Amino acid sequence: MRIPEAPPELNDLFAEASESGDLGRIFLANRPVDYKGRYLHWEDMLNRNPPEGLSHREWWLGTTLARRSIARALPIHAVDGRPFQFSNVDTIHELVHRIDQQASGQILADDVVTNLRSSDRYLVSSLVEEAITSSQLEGASTTRRVAKELLATGRKPRDRSEQMIVNNFRAMTAAQELEDQELTAAEVLDLHRIVTQDTLDGPSGAGSLQSTDDERIAVYWHDGTLLHRPPPAIELPQRLETICKFANGQLGEGFIHPVVRAIIVHFAIGYDHPFVDGNGRTARALFYWAMLHDGYWLTRYLSVSSILRKAPAKYARSYLLTETDNNDITYFVIYQLQVIEQAIRSLYAYLSRKIAETRDIEALIHGSSDLNHRQLLIIRDALRDSSESFTISAQARRHRVVYESARADLLDLERRGLMTKQKIGKKYVFRCPPDLPDRLRHLGD
Repeated sequence: MRIPEAPPELNDLFAEASESGDLGRIFLANRPVDYKGRYLHWEDMLNRNPPEGLSHREWWLGTTLARRSIARALPIHAVDGRPFQFSNVDTIHELVHRIDQQASGQILADDVVTNLRSSDRYLVSSLVEEAITSSQLEGASTTRRVAKELLATGRKPRDRSEQMIVNNFRAMTAAQELEDQELTAAEVLDLHRIVTQDTLDGPSGAGSLQSTDDERIAVYWHDGTLLHRPPPAIELPQRLETICKFANGQLGEGFIHPVVRAIIVHFAIGYDHPFVDGNGRTARALFYWAMLHDGYWLTRYLSVSSILRKAPAKYARSYLLTETDNNDITYFVIYQLQVIEQAIRSLYAYLSRKIAETRDIEALIHGSSDLNHRQLLIIRDALRDSSESFTISAQARRHRVVYESARADLLDLERRGLMTKQKIGKKYVFRCPPDLPDRLRHLGD
């Protein structure tokens, strides 16, 4: 990966503009974004035509002055000791507004809300997806099929990649359980311990910050390019305390939109890289905690890492743009807001497909099968929640029929291949197979 070109020094640009007498014209033309609303880095500007009458260097000078006029310093500092800065441009206002509408669930269709909140299947599915893709971002090589089987069966992981996925699933669950609590350094260390259990060369690194006795890690790209040297280990305890206080809004920094705050927490852990391994996974788990802590309940159903994994270079570059442009964290914030919105759109599309599919199949089997009304209700329930189990006695009570009738209903569904049977203790438990929709489509064949 190539490091983005750093912008020219502001003092040099001022001197050039003063000498040419163009300062007034530059001031009048300056805006923090381009005419399309894009928050461009210096390197990106070089690939575009500047506004009429301005050179690229003059364009950058005017843009930087406009950004500084609205920027606010954050209580989180870079390696050089200077604070990170954030410019709350219109692009961010627009993105957080849309996320507010969607992630709070206020504009979801009633049937989507009902299906989402009444069943754990979407929650489990999203946790599985996030656990897999977050691990793959960090190098896990297990296929999605094997990973899903691993989490579904609960079997013991066979290698480090599988252990990473199991750990991620547990960490995401733990982050959700913390949503009503304020963040502390001890809880961050506990999350890291869960993330890295049985995956480190030295087990003492799990749940521990790097110390001055450790060889301090650095961040390299796959091709060996050095991307980032994090702050020295001696600073890590205090920096982690600062991140936790910032996450809780305890530093007197004024109002920062909750979604933006969650993104900055994500950035800060990734930037500090306080652990020997598992930094990215811990950072993303803390992002989920921050979103849930502020009431964005839909976050528990999103898989942000599945979006990041499609373009890992863009994820890394959003850090680099910040580092190469005087600690301007706005680049990272905008990129992550776009990722969140994509994750929400993916969830909506998935839900819409599943709901439409369920309705189509229900209509199909009602119109063409010879299943009785009790069996149709069982199939409807199974389609809407694939994790639901059925017992003979429960079905007898539900439909007010004798035990033998309920038994005949479930055994007939098993015979048709629409249910599987397992003996647990002294009773049989029936569940639908994973490919139930396909089996129902061919029911009459």
